[in-house]
Amino acid sequence: MASERITLTVAGPDGDREVGLSSPNRVLWPDLGITKHELAEYLLAVTGPFLNANGDRPVSLERFPEGVDGERFYSKNPPKGAPSFVEAQTVTYNSGRRHPQLILTEIATAVWAVQMNTIVFHPWASLTADTDNPVELRIDLDPQPGTDFADAADVAPALRDVLAEAGLTAFIKTSGNRGLHVFCPIEPSHEFLDVRHAVIAAGRELERRLPDKVTMNWWKEERGERIFIDFNQANRDRTMAGAYSPRALPGATVSTPLTWDELPDADPAAFTVRSMPQRLSNVGDPWADLLSKPGRIDTLLEWWERDLAEGLGELPFPPDFPKMPGEPPRVQPSRINPENWT
Repeated sequence: MASERITLTVAGPDGDREVGLSSPNRVLWPDLGITKHELAEYLLAVTGPFLNANGDRPVSLERFPEGVDGERFYSKNPPKGAPSFVEAQTVTYNSGRRHPQLILTEIATAVWAVQMNTIVFHPWASLTADTDNPVELRIDLDPQPGTDFADAADVAPALRDVLAEAGLTAFIKTSGNRGLHVFCPIEPSHEFLDVRHAVIAAGRELERRLPDKVTMNWWKEERGERIFIDFNQANRDRTMAGAYSPRALPGATVSTPLTWDELPDADPAAFTVRSMPQRLSNVGDPWADLLSKPGRIDTLLEWWERDLAEGLGELPFPPDFPKMPGEPPRVQPSRINPENWT
């Protein structure tokens, strides 16, 4: 028996698109009963802000064929048989391999991705015009066991101050879970490794100011009850859930841009697939002008060089990365002496 199928009419840049949606009543979030069709309608409701944040750049799709409680996998390049409006851009990965990767040029592509059971959209920090040079410096404030969203929100203003001293304007969003993401628009004048070093320099400066609240320690056993600055999220081909992207969590939360004034009272659980369209109607998009006034990372790179001169070198890369220049030896956490943990 053929599965149920509907067709959605989606506005495109050169006319309407007809996007098929099979099994539209498949429940993706069991606790709330949110279906595949409702997710597609959510994306149509937030089209402008969603594309403003995630469009015109490589994006990875996190797909859940059986809903958020089932298995997940990632896909990067459009499969055979994708509609003609689904576009790709050839990018270079850390291994040196080059491969076409999906880009979102219109909302019909995102709806088509929902047809393939995509829930989370993971955009790169660079645009299609120059995929090697990021247009955003991204910092992930990651609460460790014993800390929570409120702790991340407590340190975020201090990070904003650090970045302002470096000449950058910081924007903030919820991760959709317990953490926060801080983005700074930057000129695409440096490649990913330079931007990673700029993130490390900013994180080290924040750690100096808030040593009891912030850590740059890569190994989990060394972090303690502090907010971890996940500098490896700045690497090429490392991505965060995009702004206005749903998360695969029971509450169908959305990674939500905030104003800095909203941050102290923000509840990330309140920003969901069902509540976000009304929020946008009420308060607008705090990230509407995200890329309008890009800064430069020159000052942060000066701080990086200063720290190098003082003996602070490169930090570990993820274990699945090729060995990188200047990287310290990769030591498994189980081989670290607990007496040296801080």
